[in-house]
Amino acid sequence: MTKKNSSLSFYIMAGLLLVLVPISLYLVFNWVPPIKASNPTEQTAQRIFYYHVASAWNGFFAFFVVFLASIMYLWKKERKWENIAVASAEVGTLFMTIVLITGPIWAKPTWGIWWTWDARLTSSLVLWLIYVAYLFLRRYLPDGTRRANLSAVVGIIGFVDVPLVWYSIRWWETQHPSAVLAGGKKGSLAPEMLFTLLFCVGVFTILYFLLMQRRIEIAKLEDSINKQYKEWETLS
Repeated sequence: MTKKNSSLSFYIMAGLLLVLVPISLYLVFNWVPPIKASNPTEQTAQRIFYYHVASAWNGFFAFFVVFLASIMYLWKKERKWENIAVASAEVGTLFMTIVLITGPIWAKPTWGIWWTWDARLTSSLVLWLIYVAYLFLRRYLPDGTRRANLSAVVGIIGFVDVPLVWYSIRWWETQHPSAVLAGGKKGSLAPEMLFTLLFCVGVFTILYFLLMQRRIEIAKLEDSINKQYKEWETLS
């Protein structure tokens, strides 16, 4: 992608977000009917669900990109795949951080506790820790083939936890609500709720691609600066 096309796509995505984010707020807090709950606080907290799920979906998608890009790097040994993997790991960790913050806020009025060590919550925390470790690995190892190879391996192995998070509520007894898109009575949503959820997922997906594009551009600039610095060191 040329610099001109990159700037154009950035402004298009940024413009879409400026329009779609306020719409999502209206849908979540005004248009969607409240759930049947024992207290008003629980009804209000449930509205966090739309951003909680949208963040989780994009976190999973981001780590899938890390998985694919890491495989491509080990195969091709091309820097661009390493940059894509790192960028997606950073953005995915951001989304999973949102998940781990919004989850307890939603859980407190619903369950009466901020946190419980059930399968879904624990596996989500483990997933977050894996990719935080991935980022720490890249931060503290010197740039080079060894760092790239090790981080690629962690990126591939770490993705194994994503299916565990997804299927945890099917495989184990958990307090976490059933998968809303799994079908059946437990996972069904009212049409307005489903539309709003998919809308929020779409908005967060645009945000993912915008952040990814910016982070990859920064990585390219970092590579260019490092290359020039090494050339300067050689000449001096």
